[in-house]
Amino acid sequence: MNDKLIIALDVERAAEAREWFNKLRGHAGMFKVGAQLFTAAGPAFVRELVQAGGRVFLDLKFHDIPNTVVAACREAVRLGVTLCNVHAAGGSEMLRRAAEAVTETATREGLPRPKLIAVTVLTSTDAATLAEIGVSDTLEGQVTRLARLADACGLDGVVASPHEIAPVRAAVERRDFLVVTPGVRPRGVAHDDQKRVLSPAEAVRAGADYLVIGRAILNAPDPLRAVEEIKEEMKAEDLKDSS
Repeated sequence: MNDKLIIALDVERAAEAREWFNKLRGHAGMFKVGAQLFTAAGPAFVRELVQAGGRVFLDLKFHDIPNTVVAACREAVRLGVTLCNVHAAGGSEMLRRAAEAVTETATREGLPRPKLIAVTVLTSTDAATLAEIGVSDTLEGQVTRLARLADACGLDGVVASPHEIAPVRAAVERRDFLVVTPGVRPRGVAHDDQKRVLSPAEAVRAGADYLVIGRAILNAPDPLRAVEEIKEEMKAEDLKDSS
């Protein structure tokens, strides 16, 4: 279950993130570097993790004019990350050109090609938030529309809340289309600002490829035990599905 778990290094300083990486590196498949840590520590820290053998999910959710997103995606490839993302709401030209840039840069420069995924609707968003920004569709309808768009533009998958995993699987026929799922909380752990939440077992049952979990591990009294309990919960669900 290591491969399915992405630990979110949502901390303030590189030194703290480095301690967590060294402590947990044998217990997870990937580590997420998001906006907070990237702003504090920069691309040099991402390179440090990659050079130390870490697999990195660069979670910067690029959303800008196509030329800017293309340039950012090229730099993500050069950092050596395993996974990076853009916002699906940027539209088809942005998505298509981003996917092309990732493939072209990796091929031309002889680098590993990261998987490029699209954020659909943030897990902190609810129906009221969508209405506030002028989206009249349901959460599920908006997520599946953007998932189909990402698929049509050649991306490798999406970020979607646990509640939208099954609808995304139904909307996109590609078997290798990734669903990366934040908003996962073990039972008994506070939901914080996440509004569409499931447990690790429920997310695996629904069809998630990766679970992104941060605070439930980093804030736990015994983080290593928290990681192992999460993996045991996921493993039990996988065994149940295969029996």
